[in-house]
Amino acid sequence: MLNMMIKRKAERRHTEDRYLALFLATSAGLLNAMALGAFGIFPSHMSGNASQLSTEVYRVDIRDLIFLLSILAAFVIGCVSARLLVIVGIRNAIRTIFSLILLIEGVLLIGLSAYEILFFSTQNNREAIVFLGFLMGIHNATSTQLSNGRVRSTHITGTLTDAGIALGSLLATLFRHDPSKQVKVQRKQFITHLITIFSFLLGGVAGLMLFNQFGFGSMAAVGGFMMLIASGSIILAVQRAKR
Repeated sequence: MLNMMIKRKAERRHTEDRYLALFLATSAGLLNAMALGAFGIFPSHMSGNASQLSTEVYRVDIRDLIFLLSILAAFVIGCVSARLLVIVGIRNAIRTIFSLILLIEGVLLIGLSAYEILFFSTQNNREAIVFLGFLMGIHNATSTQLSNGRVRSTHITGTLTDAGIALGSLLATLFRHDPSKQVKVQRKQFITHLITIFSFLLGGVAGLMLFNQFGFGSMAAVGGFMMLIASGSIILAVQRAKR
């Protein structure tokens, strides 16, 4: 399971991508729902935020306009940061770069949770949401790069689109009675998309329940779990390198 966080020269197996989807999409769903419970907004819902941005332009609400622009910018900056870190890791032959990014994300999430536990105030809600948008950008860009675009942990609109395309291709191939391996490829990819979607949905349901029960401590627990998985993957890679 820990192999899911390691980028290999050979093609990744669908099993690794499914573990990746199960872990990262679930944690993204958890964080998204917890943010809704804490701040009343989804930090990873870029389509909705962009639509709301259009509304604020029409209403000429400068403060809300700047806030929504900040969320979108933070998400993009998170994606850019993840990409730059991956490029540095590849250039320096750091096989655990994706695990290190996840480790950093877990630390930042625990830091945010600790701050909110100690100093929560409605006056700093927007700053926390923008920071969560940044973390979501890192989260989604990491899974997308690691899986070569097959797993997008927060981008469910795109995943539903990919799942529909994969299902359409699969049905077309089956109707033609095509004996080639393309049927297996499309079926495997469709299953991967389904796991991503349901993991995100289940994470969302669990996230709201956990936040209502444990508050920001539940968000810190998600960060701790991410750090645990990342650390385990790094240790496994180091042990294999020594062998």
